[in-house]
Amino acid sequence: MLADLAPRRFLFGGLFAAVFLLVGCTDSRGGPIAYDQHFAPPDAPSLQTLESNYKIAPKDKLAIKVFKSEDLTGDYDVDLAGHISLPLIGEVDAANLTTAELDDRLTNKLGEKYLERPDVSVSIKQSTGRMVTIDGAVKDSGSFPIAGNMTLLQAVALAKGTTEDANPRRVAIFRTINGKRQAAAFDLTTIRRGQLEDPAVYAGDIIVVDGSSVKSLEKRLLQSIPLLAIFGPL
Repeated sequence: MLADLAPRRFLFGGLFAAVFLLVGCTDSRGGPIAYDQHFAPPDAPSLQTLESNYKIAPKDKLAIKVFKSEDLTGDYDVDLAGHISLPLIGEVDAANLTTAELDDRLTNKLGEKYLERPDVSVSIKQSTGRMVTIDGAVKDSGSFPIAGNMTLLQAVALAKGTTEDANPRRVAIFRTINGKRQAAAFDLTTIRRGQLEDPAVYAGDIIVVDGSSVKSLEKRLLQSIPLLAIFGPL
């Protein structure tokens, strides 16, 4: 009887060790984004927001009208990587374009194969100018209004905290600094312990909490920031 139990104990012991190692790997620092407790504030918001030179931003909501085409007319959300997806033409880059520039782009794409002399109109239905976007391994991802001073811990709390598969030691903030999209990583666990300063969060920031379910999101955001190191060790 004891002889039969020995292999089973060995098997369960091995499984426990494997699970322990896996858990340890998912709760650690690392990756290509640099950790930076002194991440610079974003560029000052333009005083001409939503004027003709307003640049479309991730998580904006656009109203697109295509004359005599109800299937194409509607509201479209700009995703975190700056794209919209339309019937017929699929995914289109929208971020950092004015509504007039996106109008021209859609007109050209629709006119190439699908419509003769398409008449397109693009407008901003909702802007993220005073919003912070929280995504990844959080319980309630989305864009939230930001008023006054806010920190990273407070922002994550807006999204009802992290999920069970989250890695709070790898949290990235994406923002525009000196006209360029940049990012820095933060260790939420260490911040919660009071061992590191809780960094400020600003309107327009995109916060992504790492976790097993956000790998594709990380990849798309990385592609939007060429040559930037993300989630790198100290």
